[in-house]
Amino acid sequence: MNRPDQPPASSQLSSAEADLRARQLIDEAYTPTSHRDDSPLPSYGPTPPIAQPGRPPMSQKATDASALMLTGSVAALSVGGATSLVLYTLGQVDPVTLATGAAGPVALVLAAGSLLRSAARAKADAHTEHHHHYTGPIHQDQRTTHTTTRGVWAKTTNQQEAQ
Repeated sequence: MNRPDQPPASSQLSSAEADLRARQLIDEAYTPTSHRDDSPLPSYGPTPPIAQPGRPPMSQKATDASALMLTGSVAALSVGGATSLVLYTLGQVDPVTLATGAAGPVALVLAAGSLLRSAARAKADAHTEHHHHYTGPIHQDQRTTHTTTRGVWAKTTNQQEAQ
């Protein structure tokens, strides 16, 4: 015997009743639901932010440099893949020529990096403090002018102001 909260067994239902019951079950399963959370949002306070999963927090300059490096790596991957495909298609490549061609860009990058490091070192070693020694009375006059200079070849003439 069936309980009152359960439908009768499918063998006891006619096909029309079974179709009606199946339609009811489908409609119940696809009833949209919603939930609104009216609890108050937390207020802002002195608590420091917590790093979220994913890319670590960084400055805008670091983010831009990171994106530039990622796009550069994609470009290098496509160039390397195209070169590999050409070499595979040719079938016969001299190993010495291949090694020389592969080592050339690496040597260029290493040389450029060394040049940049030595330039930065030379700039850091440059003295920015100047000492002037005079033997007579000196008058030093510093003025700020509000002049705009435009053009490829321009000459700025600062007129002395009357004191």
